[in-house]
Amino acid sequence: MNGTVSKLAAQASGVFAGALVLAAMPGWAQGASERVLLAPHRAVYDLVLDSTKPSGNIETAKGRIAFEFTGDACEGYALSFRQVTQLGTEAGPRLIDARTTSFEAGDGANYRFKTESSTSGAKPDTVDGTAQKSDGGYEVKLRQPKVETHRESNDALFPNAQMKAVIQAARAGQKTLSVRLYDGANSGKEVYDTLSIIGKRIEAAPSEKPLQRPEFEKMARWPVTISYFKAGSGESTPAYSIAFELYENGITGAIRLDYGSFALRGTLTRLDLLPQESCAK
Repeated sequence: MNGTVSKLAAQASGVFAGALVLAAMPGWAQGASERVLLAPHRAVYDLVLDSTKPSGNIETAKGRIAFEFTGDACEGYALSFRQVTQLGTEAGPRLIDARTTSFEAGDGANYRFKTESSTSGAKPDTVDGTAQKSDGGYEVKLRQPKVETHRESNDALFPNAQMKAVIQAARAGQKTLSVRLYDGANSGKEVYDTLSIIGKRIEAAPSEKPLQRPEFEKMARWPVTISYFKAGSGESTPAYSIAFELYENGITGAIRLDYGSFALRGTLTRLDLLPQESCAK
């Protein structure tokens, strides 16, 4: 239980970070054929146990996600992300601390990442490395947990590129999207097949206060659920899934993290839109 939960927290932190960093300039309407731009921002989400899902021996849960996303479309974007979750279980409390820092080039061709996850103050598990597109696939060079290099002959998207594709699919009216993802999570070697389910455009006003502002009044948003399957496993049940309301500018609200054995719901409590640097690319 202890190790499993900490690994899931680290995995979801990296993937969820990718899901949150997609933001275009506030108020800028884009067509389905236009590229997705990302805008720097900071966000905080408060987490609680989802009482609608059976949670086994987990009796209580609370936590917080906080991140900062900076950069520009020319050079790329940097992310600093942290998720701290306190679980109350039959065996006693568990505190899970997962941190991710990453940089993805604007063209999605290379990716740097470092993830640290620990449980109840234990020494953190660390994955640190880089990934570079090469010959139709990509090459990963790890510094931790040990120095090694491995190559994948099949291509995969890095997190920002994956979520750009989700936004483009939503604009185009697609209901599903399947892409392969590499985000450096867990051992730094695993690859995920992802399935995104995109619902109809939401017309109701947002319930979260940071989104009740003029920039979002006429902005399209969709309910999105992304399920993650370990590539090649043949499993029909996802390793985990993430659901959220995705605005056309990339801001995300009403999140839900489903780890399989339990789920967390997150409410956006703070949102700071940071200055957008112009870029000709």
